[in-house]
Amino acid sequence: MDFDAIKKAAQDYGPAMTAFLRDMIAIPSESSEEKGVIHRIAEEMKKLGYDKVEIDPQGNVLGWMGEGDRIIAIDSHIDTVGIGNINNWKFDPYEGYENETEIGGRGGSDQEGGMASAVYGAKIMKDLNLIPEGTKILIVGSVQEEDCDGLCWQYIHNEDGITPEFVISTEPTDGGIYRGHRGRMEIRVDVKGISCHGSAPERGDNAIYKMAEIIENVRDLNQNDAEEGTEIKGLIKMLDPKYNPEHWEDARFLGRGTCTVSQIFYTSPSRCAVADSCAISIDRRMTAGETWDSCLEEIRDLPACRKYGDDVKVSMYMYDRPAWTGLVYETECYFPTWINKETAPHVQALVDSYHAMFGEERIGAEGAMHLRHRPLVDKWTFSTNGVSIQGRYGIPCVGFGPGAESQAHAPNEITWKQDLVTCAAVYAAVPMLYKGKGDEDVTVYRGGKTNNNIK
Repeated sequence: MDFDAIKKAAQDYGPAMTAFLRDMIAIPSESSEEKGVIHRIAEEMKKLGYDKVEIDPQGNVLGWMGEGDRIIAIDSHIDTVGIGNINNWKFDPYEGYENETEIGGRGGSDQEGGMASAVYGAKIMKDLNLIPEGTKILIVGSVQEEDCDGLCWQYIHNEDGITPEFVISTEPTDGGIYRGHRGRMEIRVDVKGISCHGSAPERGDNAIYKMAEIIENVRDLNQNDAEEGTEIKGLIKMLDPKYNPEHWEDARFLGRGTCTVSQIFYTSPSRCAVADSCAISIDRRMTAGETWDSCLEEIRDLPACRKYGDDVKVSMYMYDRPAWTGLVYETECYFPTWINKETAPHVQALVDSYHAMFGEERIGAEGAMHLRHRPLVDKWTFSTNGVSIQGRYGIPCVGFGPGAESQAHAPNEITWKQDLVTCAAVYAAVPMLYKGKGDEDVTVYRGGKTNNNIK
């Protein structure tokens, strides 16, 4: 394989990738509002000579190159979060900007930059005859990830009937190759009370006061140690073989789980009355060894939850927001943990591609390198569509994408032009370097599905 030719092709496409990314940034595309950017991506794929371009009923754009039964997929979610407080931005988040090394704008790192690299990576494969016989390359621009990680791949796998041999996620990786990440759940706690006139609060049963005790317990669960005398043992316990004998090493690789109260709600007849209900949302990040049901039971077992008994309900959120096409594909807000073996063939294909063109350490523009003095093969801090691809369904997944995790959801978001070129080159070489899945299970850990009646 002529790696110099691949690098040159990626470099030559650099200006086109920059222009394409800036076009995507200029089209607001928050979750369920991605129609404009989806059609812009389809237009680019058609212009570049993709063999087939389609938009599925959920609104994901699927671009195909090559012929055959084996599918290698590259996924980029193209929805973004909102812009937040505009006063925190130093430039227009949609007009963006570019200079010699950077591109600014909402979605630059998270993660329309990955879409630009993937679309042109497949173009380089076609230009240089790098698609193996019997293999189709699938480039996916997926929707609703920011709202509900992996929902798009639940649809692609279950309804479109697509099962790739492996998937590359183009989420930002700070120049590294990522083989897993923690999972997460969205938990709700509801507490009942009894209202009365605020002038005599002793006549009622204030749900907010009950919830205050539960919130303190949730904070303790996140912050406490796991020593013998600690009543509410902290989540750090999962790094200890005593509490997590099968997966403590995996947990140390991923990092400990966390929980935090992210929202609070109440009902009350008026501002002059005792609250008769209160609810909170808990963002729960799960490490290896923690399961969806163990996390729910952990909250139910908090002292304050036990104290108030039947007045407390702990549950998992469901997601049913319509896609931009109007389709509703309901799912639970559970996003499983996953880790691949570093020796897995699909991981090694990226490692071999990277080593052949860029060496053994992370590279990047000067402004990015303070984030990149880490092992080349590592893991994400946040979660990705991999929660469904590998976490639910066991389809091998690996991450390599332009930009920085720290830019995700932040004001003044940027990415780096060099990353677009680097990623497109690495993607282009991977199919020819991939040695096949073989019989070995490449998964170190995955959370899997729940026993609830969903696909």
